[in-house]
Amino acid sequence: MTAPDPRFLATAIEVVTAAGAVQRARFGHGVRVEKKGTIDLVTEVDVEVERMARALLGARFPGHDILAEELGGGRAGASHRWVFDPLDGTTNFAHGVPIFCASLALEIDGEAVVGAVFDPNRQELFTAERGVGAWLNGAPIRVSETHALIDALLVTGFPYDVHERLEAVMGLFAAYVGRARAIRRLGSAAIDLCWVAAGRMDGFWEENLQPWDTRAGALLVQEAGGRVTGLDGAPWDPYARHLLASNGPLHDAMLAVAAEFRERRRNGTA
Repeated sequence: MTAPDPRFLATAIEVVTAAGAVQRARFGHGVRVEKKGTIDLVTEVDVEVERMARALLGARFPGHDILAEELGGGRAGASHRWVFDPLDGTTNFAHGVPIFCASLALEIDGEAVVGAVFDPNRQELFTAERGVGAWLNGAPIRVSETHALIDALLVTGFPYDVHERLEAVMGLFAAYVGRARAIRRLGSAAIDLCWVAAGRMDGFWEENLQPWDTRAGALLVQEAGGRVTGLDGAPWDPYARHLLASNGPLHDAMLAVAAEFRERRRNGTA
């Protein structure tokens, strides 16, 4: 396929780096925090950054749609849609933990063509273009070459309804713990995916995700040579709310762990 319009990636970079500047400036300074759910938080920075991004994208591409976490979707039916998370890792941010980012992807006719994720604490800019590649601060990145789960470092997150589904969530977590070298839980799905793309992590799984959590990061994994599917092995649908991403060689083994756990739960043995 032809490379995307260079203005798209340039704009995505502009938005996420501007978002990161706001995040860093406000981090640790008594930001107002509210609850969207029992453990689902939103800060005034989430909203401030999203409004800034909407203004920039709307002025530059008035015919494009925007789907973002805090203020919802825009006009339906546009061929181009920006998918934005203004602050992925809000709970970390609210608690003073420096693991958070901004994440932006552009879909054209439903397919992600560019993505950018900026981690302001490490000054790491992850970018990808469909069919072109993935980069960290301008240098090409590739997924790891790990071939066995026992040698793998995996990463995951817990859904906001974990209290209601504790047995299922922790049961699957335990299943992976019993097969992998180690598992980490960072608190930002976008960073999780970027670290898989960069070869720092070998695989990632999570449920109850939203498209703004994963749209840019999944493109990064794919363009870095990795594989992305649903947790059930089906072709990945960013609106289906579950994802398994890996370096590729580990993918079938990771899917098998999830399938075995689902089967044990059906049989009442898990």
